[in-house]
Amino acid sequence: MARLRGKSALITGAGTGIGKGIARRFAREGARIVVAEIDADSGHATVDELRDALGAKAEFVQTDVADKAQIEAAVARSVDSFGGIHILVNNAWGGGTFEPLEQKSDETMERGMRIGFHAAHWAMKAAFPHMVDQGGGRIINLCSLNGVNAHMLTAEYNAAKEALRALTRTAAREWATHGILANVICPAAATTAYERFRESSPEHAAKLLALNPIGRMGDPEEDIGGVALFLASDDARYVTGNTIYADGGSHINGVPWDPTGDL
Repeated sequence: MARLRGKSALITGAGTGIGKGIARRFAREGARIVVAEIDADSGHATVDELRDALGAKAEFVQTDVADKAQIEAAVARSVDSFGGIHILVNNAWGGGTFEPLEQKSDETMERGMRIGFHAAHWAMKAAFPHMVDQGGGRIINLCSLNGVNAHMLTAEYNAAKEALRALTRTAAREWATHGILANVICPAAATTAYERFRESSPEHAAKLLALNPIGRMGDPEEDIGGVALFLASDDARYVTGNTIYADGGSHINGVPWDPTGDL
């Protein structure tokens, strides 16, 4: 239970959902955690949980990932508090609109790219010199099957996440000589956002779940956190530039997401 002992991890959007699940999994393995979260209540609650329940060293830094200066401040906080940034997890997403592509405004598309792509880019660039000085590091970017399959009505999210996948592969290629490994997880998990969707559209959610080969949504800590732990650990020291689909097999034949009509 100490695969990440001596390592510090910065996780964006770790107040809830997948980010929190990864934070808990990393803490269980001895990592020191910086929770970068826009919502102060959930961010503080996660840190209290990591400290009190798991005995981890953890700190909260309120972070709007749409603000480059705040992203850079979060990276600096990790270095100042814990002596480095060994693991960077870009998980935060600020939501988007649910409408056809032709109705997407410039502002919607720009905000989607800023939160889903530029925020990770800024964090990676800020972490880079520290990882080089340490002799390496791990970058784990959360992307989505929405982009891979081009799901309807979420164009800004799809575009940002696919751009981030391309950026991750580029970083993996260019930064490998520095010992920096970069990979992507495309998850499917029972998060708060998923539960809201399930409650609002139970029939649609049931049809989508029926297409999942394993037949259930993943657990943020055990299922998604476990994959992130692998990528952050020495077990993945020869793994870079990959996309891992932690989605119960949904990607195999694709999910026919069509909220405008029957599946």
